[in-house]
Amino acid sequence: MAPLGMWLGETNVEKVILVGSLVLVILVELLNSAVEAVVDRVGTEYHELSRVAKDMCSAAVLISIVLVLFTWGLLLLG
Repeated sequence: MAPLGMWLGETNVEKVILVGSLVLVILVELLNSAVEAVVDRVGTEYHELSRVAKDMCSAAVLISIVLVLFTWGLLLLG
């Protein structure tokens, strides 16, 4: 989608916003993977806080994806 964002953005600012929102998803996903790796490394037994940490990271990924949809929709349809 990054090449599409570069092509569809009319100004340089729009291009940066479109592509930057995609980069943000990758960044949040990397942080999610890091937290999950640390939680799994600490112990294999079930703990409620481990579940909460993983759920919160997954929610952060979902929010970043929603941000991409909102950003792209607003810039391209608005």
